[in-house]
Amino acid sequence: MSIPVLRVARPTDNIAALLRFYRNGLGFQELAAFTAHNGFDGVMLGHPLAPYHLEFTHQSTHTTGRAPSPDHLLVFYLPDAAEWQTAVARMKAAGFEPVPAYNPYWNELGITFEDPDGYRVVLQQTAWAL
Repeated sequence: MSIPVLRVARPTDNIAALLRFYRNGLGFQELAAFTAHNGFDGVMLGHPLAPYHLEFTHQSTHTTGRAPSPDHLLVFYLPDAAEWQTAVARMKAAGFEPVPAYNPYWNELGITFEDPDGYRVVLQQTAWAL
């Protein structure tokens, strides 16, 4: 049985700034990159064995702008307290400071960071359960 892979793709005006946030801050790896492919540059970031990755693209003839609202989130559940603390410390060491969550629920067990495009990432210190 194969496991589906989720790719979350979105445009950006600044791939370099997003690389710093997702690679240096969140610890993602650069899985692939391309330049001038049908007018687009892009990079895919993730963890080689994870069933998901993020793709950021830039088209030089188009301006993307910022996130439509502060409630556009990616949430990463990190149930191990030491792993969560390491992730938060890595974000701060990379120069990213927490921001208050738009929805106060995410402040209860998590810390929210805003990427250079205004999209937010929550590092949630709990296991995910239905």
